[in-house]
Amino acid sequence: MKHDPLGLDGLGLDGRVVIVAGAGGGGIGTAATALIARAGATVIAVSRRPENLDEHVGPLADEGLPVVPVAADVSTDGGVAAVMEHAAKAGGGLHGLVNVAGGAAPATWMPATRVTRDDWRALLHQNLETMFFMSQAVAAELKARGRPGSIVSLSSISGMNTAPFHIAYGTAKAALVAATRTLAVELALDGIRVNVVAPGVTETPASGTYVDEDAERDRRAIAMGRRGRPEEQAGAVLFLLSDLSSYITGQTLLVDGGLDLKWTHLGSDNTSLFLKDEGFRAAITH
Repeated sequence: MKHDPLGLDGLGLDGRVVIVAGAGGGGIGTAATALIARAGATVIAVSRRPENLDEHVGPLADEGLPVVPVAADVSTDGGVAAVMEHAAKAGGGLHGLVNVAGGAAPATWMPATRVTRDDWRALLHQNLETMFFMSQAVAAELKARGRPGSIVSLSSISGMNTAPFHIAYGTAKAALVAATRTLAVELALDGIRVNVVAPGVTETPASGTYVDEDAERDRRAIAMGRRGRPEEQAGAVLFLLSDLSSYITGQTLLVDGGLDLKWTHLGSDNTSLFLKDEGFRAAITH
């Protein structure tokens, strides 16, 4: 039967190697690792913390999925080199990269007037630099081998609109989108596509540190009336990695259940309605 890249088999990644940087958090990165492996790829599943890999990626390997856990810090040159070395040893040809590594701790929330140079640099390093230099390494390897490929990075709804009391994070995620557009132009003729998924509020362990359960608020703030699930973000990632998106590059896919359409999640004090702790709310606005 003739292969049809735009048919259902276009979602398959058999015989390909995909790196997921930030696979061990139990959220979007872990869900993407599982889905990509089920689509047939060998996944180089990367996390800074070996214990996170043991907890979240180990069970996927136990299922028999083709995942290779790698403990490395991709915010460093040494970490990037270690990941690329594991990818080179994996069976199959390098095809893709998913940049999930990044994020921001609750302590990084504060008024713009209180952000220090160290705060600013740390969040740009964690979110923008990590994405860029990991993408650079994968793109260079693909070009050297004359292979097409796909790079997908996670931004955030905070990079699509405003990010009150989280300006450095929002700026880093917006800059990630700008970097993606430029990379897409530079790499297009090499057959390397570069795109972004920008999640809205998603039920992950990380978001659970400051978002509580409030179904009525979710119905009020989000057009679809609920928060997203990690596997729904992973589905968008798989689409952009796959041949079904073979004519898409430089784009940002906002996966937010329509939150951006309403954008009513800010209260009268400009803080997010999703913040569950009034003490935390007071602290970040002080």
